[in-house]
Amino acid sequence: MAKILIIDDERAIRSTLREILEYEDYVVEDVDNGIDGLDLIKKNDYDLVLCDIKMNRMDGMEVLTEGLSIKPDLPFIMISGHGTVETAIEASKKGAFDFISKPPDLNRLLITVRNALDRGSLVTEAKVLKRRVSKVRPILGDSQAILKIKETIDRVAPTDARVLVTGANGSGKELVARWLHEKSNRSNAPLIEVNCAAIPSELIESELFGHEKGSFTSAIKQRIGKFESANGGTLFLDEIGDMSSSTQAKVLRALQENKITRVGGEKEIEVDVRVVAATNKDLLKEIEAGNFRMDLYHRISVILIHVPPLTDRKDDIALLTQSFLDEICNDYGMPVKKISEAALDALKALPWTGNIRELRNMVERLIILSDKTITDGDVKAFANPSSPAAAVNGNTAPQTDFDQFTNFQEYKDFAEREYIKFKLEKNNWNVSKTADDIDIQRSHLYSKIEKFGLKRGE
Repeated sequence: MAKILIIDDERAIRSTLREILEYEDYVVEDVDNGIDGLDLIKKNDYDLVLCDIKMNRMDGMEVLTEGLSIKPDLPFIMISGHGTVETAIEASKKGAFDFISKPPDLNRLLITVRNALDRGSLVTEAKVLKRRVSKVRPILGDSQAILKIKETIDRVAPTDARVLVTGANGSGKELVARWLHEKSNRSNAPLIEVNCAAIPSELIESELFGHEKGSFTSAIKQRIGKFESANGGTLFLDEIGDMSSSTQAKVLRALQENKITRVGGEKEIEVDVRVVAATNKDLLKEIEAGNFRMDLYHRISVILIHVPPLTDRKDDIALLTQSFLDEICNDYGMPVKKISEAALDALKALPWTGNIRELRNMVERLIILSDKTITDGDVKAFANPSSPAAAVNGNTAPQTDFDQFTNFQEYKDFAEREYIKFKLEKNNWNVSKTADDIDIQRSHLYSKIEKFGLKRGE
């Protein structure tokens, strides 16, 4: 349900607007001056602001400018009893969505309000989609280790020095590689990623260097490899510790001579590529075991960056958790849930074998299964999905066979369905009360009921 703020120093106008908008099922708040209005904008999340231009304590244009500096995507509709074309143009230049003259025409007002709210929804959706497409997220953390990594990136990125990023799975090695590229002089050229562990050994050479038509049975046409695709940019060799010995030799040659030869080809092709490699293995031990070439190690490790596990930077858990709460709740189109200090302490006490990736999944699980505020009880109940949940409301939750889920999305849908079903039954299938209880829009809850095929008394 959209939330609208009215800022106008005329009580009659505020009352009229409130009556019209509340009749249309909008949630409405109003104040009689711009200073209090800006204070409310700072504290609360509104979907739209209706603001008078001529007011005593603060001019409406000032409110518009200040309001957009606080919430840049918040739509403003300016209203005035002294409307002129010049005033409307000025309001538009300052970022107002539209301008309406007093007394407002009912139909014009409602159409403008709906259009402004639709535009706000589109802006939010565009931001979500852009964030999903873009893999370059900020490196979050104030711990000494993270500050050192950020400083190293700033120093190293503008150079062409090869970098080896080490760290456990899920700790954020790929993010470091992306920022090395983003802050480099090659940022306008491509960043090409190769997961050396995910490509079969018999195909990795073709993947990296390309192949000529007919060079092997399935080579029905010429193919450009990752080295050529990354020409002028950065090549990110993830999990390089899993690369086969024969491929290591060819990569070493490519790094030494800046030339590659396609599989089945004879022509040498010059490439200008900066290589950033990453591994979760101890390459020095792999060298001792004969699994990795020492000369290649020295070629790729001009700069070493170690990303610490989450257990070594527990002070960053609160910041990471809040960031994930904001991001995931926005993706789901729901108000951002709060988390108690006790819950944060409970998160810090967990072992975090999966590092940042595990924390994000945990936060998503807590958002789905918890009420408006995430408590330490929620963390204890849902921390380990492979074990029986802790007591809920004094009753021991039934154990779930987690082997039935092939991926996290299946488990998430299952958990969401059970949670919504439980809340509906608790509220005797009062949809409005349930929507308010779990802090989502009523229309969103109806969609969930339809999606999961929930029926009363099943």
